Amino acid sequence: MADATLKGLVRLIGEGPLPLRRAAVLVGSAIGSRDSALVKALLSATEDEDLDLRLAAIEALGKIKAEQALPRLLELVRRGGAELESAAEAAGNLGSRGAKAIEKLMHELPTAQRSRVVSALAHGDTDAAAVAAAHSLLDEDDAVVTAAAKSLAADVPKLPPGRRKALTRYLIEKLSGKSAGKLSSASEAAMLRVLAALHDPASESIFWSRINSKRPPAVRASALQALGNLGPPRGEKHLAMLVQCALDSDFQIAAPAMMLLQQVPATPKLVPLLSKLFDAPDVAIRRFAVEKLGSFPHPDVARGLTAQLDHGDRRLREAALAALRSTPTGRKSLIEALLDASRPETAWDLARAIEGELPTALRERVLTKACQYHEAEDRRAEPLFHLLRHSDAAWLREQIESRALALRKKKDYAGTVNYLRLLARDAACGPAIRFELAATGLKIADHNLAPEARQAEPSLAQFARLLQDRSFDLLGHLAKARFLDPEDLFYLGFHFAEQNGPAREFGGKVLQLVIQRAPQSPRAKDARRKLASAGFDL
Repeated sequence: MADATLKGLVRLIGEGPLPLRRAAVLVGSAIGSRDSALVKALLSATEDEDLDLRLAAIEALGKIKAEQALPRLLELVRRGGAELESAAEAAGNLGSRGAKAIEKLMHELPTAQRSRVVSALAHGDTDAAAVAAAHSLLDEDDAVVTAAAKSLAADVPKLPPGRRKALTRYLIEKLSGKSAGKLSSASEAAMLRVLAALHDPASESIFWSRINSKRPPAVRASALQALGNLGPPRGEKHLAMLVQCALDSDFQIAAPAMMLLQQVPATPKLVPLLSKLFDAPDVAIRRFAVEKLGSFPHPDVARGLTAQLDHGDRRLREAALAALRSTPTGRKSLIEALLDASRPETAWDLARAIEGELPTALRERVLTKACQYHEAEDRRAEPLFHLLRHSDAAWLREQIESRALALRKKKDYAGTVNYLRLLARDAACGPAIRFELAATGLKIADHNLAPEARQAEPSLAQFARLLQDRSFDLLGHLAKARFLDPEDLFYLGFHFAEQNGPAREFGGKVLQLVIQRAPQSPRAKDARRKLASAGFDL
């Protein structure tokens, strides 16, 4: 540009209408000349009353890289007014000298101003400015560090290759050098976030080295989030590290680890490692484990799924149950869990989930446990019997009847009644079993002849029901029931002898059976007296 033209431009910057002065500043910026007169005019414009002119002049000084303007720019940054961002960015654009001067000045500024400076440097046009902004990640104030990381990460996509390379080199050096161990957790986490935004393959090892439990939570979380941008993890060592992170009680660490593990296809080889996720403190990780591994017929998976059945989260329990039902190994584990269930409610959930045919060996195990619970009056017996009925109802009836009759032969009448009542719950229960229940019930009745006591006696009510079945030979069965003694028969006959119709007739025949069985016994005499008082022909 001719000297006369440049002089005219300088004159326009210093005087004339405001719009022309602004235009002259823009032209001066565009021509890139560092002529002393132009620099002086621009410096003078930085003191003008018009803010827009001041900002345009500051920007122009940075663009033409006028190093002699550095003191003025630093002064404007220190002042902290509306010109701070423009002055900081312009100083950063002066190259390494300007960037270093800003770095030195940062220590003198209050937090709010330092954050503004960082944001401005991140928008700079030189590698030095970018590095100076990155240097702010080492600031002692976490607010400044956060502002620096946010600004740098946001600007990364717009950085030219050279500047990206300079920034990457600086961050890797700080995170890998001897001073890495002296970084605060806030600075280290922020550097990792910015480095992740740069997507440099050389940084992957840095991220993996910072996810172990010895690192601060903020650092681990940032490293895990960074790894999420690098594609599916590879290698069992890295997978083991991710599993350990997923087991962490801090969800900001567990969640990104889970997201990474979601990218890994589950294979039989990985099942033992991934099965550890069933023990995760966070329910979301456990649900993930159920979804990821539920279809594998592996003992570790079955154990892990079974462990979820007592968890407080309903959705997790339901998912685990569904997964267990889908494999033979899972169904076997369900039965083991049912046998070990600590609460009736849990046992019911398991029994309903298992419903279906069981192998004979398993049926016998379940029956043995059910009988133990039943004899101990433990409510966990019911879901076990429920399962057995759905597996083979006929087999279960035979087994219970066999146990009941075996107990009767041992004269354990209370135990016999306890089992026969199970059979009598079935509406299809035959009269022979109902007779056994009624007759054995007589053996444990208190034989109280008071009317109100007899009305409340279950065995007498069961005999009354049997009387209504005309096809059943009730007297014939009584005659064959040799375990019933005269005391039992007298109590039965005494009650029905006071009834009307067929029931009265039945009572008389039972009293006569007492006389036939033991004609010389005291109860035979009582039977004769009762027959006489009730109007029966002797």
